[in-house]
Amino acid sequence: MLSRLSTTPLSVLRRTIHFFCFLVLCANAHAQQSGSKTQSAFNAKLINIEAATNETFRYSTTLQNGSAEAHTYDLQTSLPPGWIITCKVDGIQVTSINIEAGKSRDISVEVNAAPDSRPGKYKIPVRAISGMDSLALTLEAVVRGTYNITLTTPTGRLSEDVTSGSQKQLQLIVKNSGSLPLNNVQLTSQLPPGWEATFEPSAINDLKPAESQNAVVTLKVPDKTLAGDYAATLTASNSSANSQAAFRLAVKTSLLAGWLGLLAIFIAIGIVYFLIRKYGRR
Repeated sequence: MLSRLSTTPLSVLRRTIHFFCFLVLCANAHAQQSGSKTQSAFNAKLINIEAATNETFRYSTTLQNGSAEAHTYDLQTSLPPGWIITCKVDGIQVTSINIEAGKSRDISVEVNAAPDSRPGKYKIPVRAISGMDSLALTLEAVVRGTYNITLTTPTGRLSEDVTSGSQKQLQLIVKNSGSLPLNNVQLTSQLPPGWEATFEPSAINDLKPAESQNAVVTLKVPDKTLAGDYAATLTASNSSANSQAAFRLAVKTSLLAGWLGLLAIFIAIGIVYFLIRKYGRR
């Protein structure tokens, strides 16, 4: 004899609770299955980067292919006039990239602003397009200004006469020709072998925009340096900017050395003449 289902309020409540638990479990299972599907995406670790006009804005991005088949994505962008963008994968410049189903690739995006760009925020839209699939990423480049430095002389002349075995002082002007302050500017030189250069000062701690500072370089020319033209390159630089001044230095022999040379010639002629007079009669 079959037992009848209990219809007491307690049994009905139990069956109702079991039914709702079953529905919750089914809903969770469906949500997990739906969540396991990866969607296509184009993301960047940092979308906003700040740099000087003459520096490179570098972004690290990731392109995800969440579809069930491989896709080739064309990389496209729209830039302000004069700006340049470069996309690289594993250090190689690319304009498109093939990504397998469910895979992702890292893309390095490098942006260079136009030299005349004004300080401010610029939006850089980048798109990855494959057929009907279009993924968009908007990067931001915040231009602070420009680092620039100029090294010259008060007259602008970059040629001097120097004497062998002597010292020569040259007046220099170091100017911040950019729109951002410069720190720790070093003065260095590239000279012919044996030559020496001493700067005063040898470093400038702070140089504000449009500000100039005078410096003096003392060149020491070695003894017995042959007469002729020599090249010397002086440099003012820091980690953000540098400027070079190429000097042409005409070396002349000293007056004393010239007289000593003439004296040696006359002595040699006198010795020869004496020997001829003495032994020429025999």
